[in-house]
Amino acid sequence: MVGSVGNGTLDLAGAASLANGNGKAPHPEQAAEEPVPATAEALPMEVDPDMVEGKREVVMGRNMHTACFAVKEPDADDEETGEREATMASVLALYRRSLVERTKHHLGYPYNLDFDYGALAQLQHFSINNLGDPFIESNYGVHSRQFEVGVLDWFARLWELEKDEYWGYITNCGTEGNLHGILVGREVFPEGILYASRESHYSIFKAARMYRMECVKVDTHISGEIDCSDFERKLMQNKDKPAIINVNIGTTVKGAVDDLDLVIKTLEESGFRDRFYIHCDGALFGLMIPFVKKAAKVTFKKPIGSVSVSGHKFVGCPMPCGVQITRLEHINALSSNVEYLASRDATIMGSRNGHAPIFLWYTLNRKGYRGFQKEVQKCLRNAHYLKDRLNAAGIGAMLNELSSTVVFERPKDEEFVRRWQLACEGNIAHVVVMPSVNIDKLDYFLRELVEKRAVWYKDGICQPPCIARDVGQESCFCSLHKK
Repeated sequence: MVGSVGNGTLDLAGAASLANGNGKAPHPEQAAEEPVPATAEALPMEVDPDMVEGKREVVMGRNMHTACFAVKEPDADDEETGEREATMASVLALYRRSLVERTKHHLGYPYNLDFDYGALAQLQHFSINNLGDPFIESNYGVHSRQFEVGVLDWFARLWELEKDEYWGYITNCGTEGNLHGILVGREVFPEGILYASRESHYSIFKAARMYRMECVKVDTHISGEIDCSDFERKLMQNKDKPAIINVNIGTTVKGAVDDLDLVIKTLEESGFRDRFYIHCDGALFGLMIPFVKKAAKVTFKKPIGSVSVSGHKFVGCPMPCGVQITRLEHINALSSNVEYLASRDATIMGSRNGHAPIFLWYTLNRKGYRGFQKEVQKCLRNAHYLKDRLNAAGIGAMLNELSSTVVFERPKDEEFVRRWQLACEGNIAHVVVMPSVNIDKLDYFLRELVEKRAVWYKDGICQPPCIARDVGQESCFCSLHKK
């Protein structure tokens, strides 16, 4: 794998030798120079039999032990020689080379890699921790609550909920937002049944297991959107129990947006009026949908209970984080006094990253609504460009109307999949077109894919996979369905 740091166990001395190229540890200033891309061949490799010939078997508890930088105790004279510091600088330089290279080939996961937070470097020397409730200051004074509440107010306005009617916090990731939203729903309706489409993010089903909730999976259309006819049938089988529903504002694999209005209508017409709680999982598209003209609104003016988004996806925060907003009236059931903090807490975690709110605040102030609107339009245009170019090359592809996720046939070579960091499921893979993905990068990817396919399928014996079952016959260009 080009640019991989971790195909084998690498100790610090070995890293220093590799980074300098002459068997000696370089001076720290030398290690900090702009690196050139590293290659896998430059690294000592402990061959994993599960990686031979593209085979990649995931085995719990042992895979990562073949891809680590060893931690070693300092020698007695390290403080005098400075060799340890120089060696560690070499390891970091080598790792940076890998990051530079992997960033060049990043297409399958929804992270915006286009950001510059140099102005915030001055804050990295502080241990900023937002303990407990964002709206109640604790005894710990090194916090960023004033930034956190500013960010929460911005999202509350976006989703049309008044300041005195909402509660929320900045989470450590999108999954935590889903865990919190489903937990609030369970506290509102302790006997409720959780309904989620089969294409919901795995964290929804994780929440069901964690909270020991009965969970009903609902079928989806070929687009990935929830099938409300099946939803109605399953509601009618459990009319005696309230419903807790996860609505996807962009599914993980196909980027499908569930029809929130139709979900609400289905609930009310099935006799569940005032007996349901809706959590909207908007990890990626929750911040894009408000800027898509044809999209139905996600708003608290509708009977929804909570919305969560990720901060490290479309926004482009360099560390995982997210935003969770719910109605203030729901939160008292979760909240408890914590004397140790001199505060109250209704969050999932205890300590929360106090740097994340500052990064989010910084980006929201720099871009604003108009900046995000421009980026959304750019992503949608580029996604249509990729889909059209794939089709022109004879490659089946699907793009949902409100999405920037392009679904296409899974590449035959797993090395190609890993090189471009594509997310795959069965016979399909996808590219998520983010603000950091430009036309040049898409053309680079397309050229490589077309060249590789010419090799994979040149003899005519091996054929591209049929993806009609995943994306529909009209989007499949296999030998059976191509026009």
